[in-house]
Amino acid sequence: MLKLKNLFKAFSNNEAGAVTVDWVVLTAAVVGLSAVVGSTVLTAINSKGNAISSSIAATN
Repeated sequence: MLKLKNLFKAFSNNEAGAVTVDWVVLTAAVVGLSAVVGSTVLTAINSKGNAISSSIAATN
């Protein structure tokens, strides 16, 4: 029982995996934010592209 308690104590004091978890969460946040920004920019570009296309078609 004492060996199991020491093993659990050593496991709980080990913080080596915490940095990895932080990087995974940070990377997921950056990817998610990039997707939102990309979607917004793509919508705006398509809207302006359609306006330019309509303007060109009207002058011909």
